[in-house]
Amino acid sequence: MSPRVGLSTERVVQGAAELADEIGFEKVTLSAVARRFGVKDPSLYVHVRNLHDLRVRVALLASAELNDRIGAAVAGRAGKDALVAFAGAYREYVLEFPERYAATQIRMDPAEVAGEPALVRSIELTAAILRGYGLAEPEGLDAARLLRSTFHGFATLESAGGFAHSRAPGDSWPHIVDALHQTLSNWPTYSD
Repeated sequence: MSPRVGLSTERVVQGAAELADEIGFEKVTLSAVARRFGVKDPSLYVHVRNLHDLRVRVALLASAELNDRIGAAVAGRAGKDALVAFAGAYREYVLEFPERYAATQIRMDPAEVAGEPALVRSIELTAAILRGYGLAEPEGLDAARLLRSTFHGFATLESAGGFAHSRAPGDSWPHIVDALHQTLSNWPTYSD
């Protein structure tokens, strides 16, 4: 099977990510992507192994995009300024690309994605923020889980319209990030 002229793995994955933005990540299928490019399903198998492979590649693309935004936002910042920039970039990406971001939440086989640059960079960016608070393992892992849970939970609820109160989510956000800063600044130390 020869690759369709103009198609590449990168183009197929980008097309799948754009399709996720339009119809929802869970509705992305190989057939839908093939239709987007005006080809038959078998033409895609030159570029991706199967639907799972395509979804993992979309997840890695979205992770890389998110990390690029976070990296640019935190460059040259430290402490609370870095945390605020990190949190803001994370939230903005989820609000702009909620379905593409949904791809980052799929379960991936650790052996399959070990060493993937997007995932390594995510860990590095988070660890850099936490070093600014003097947190290393094992406290750093717990703090990273708190940050991810908070950013993910807030942004996905907001993008789904889950905050239908009189106070706008954007008004709550700085207070939540400030509370995280206070928590990280006063993280309890572990005793053996």
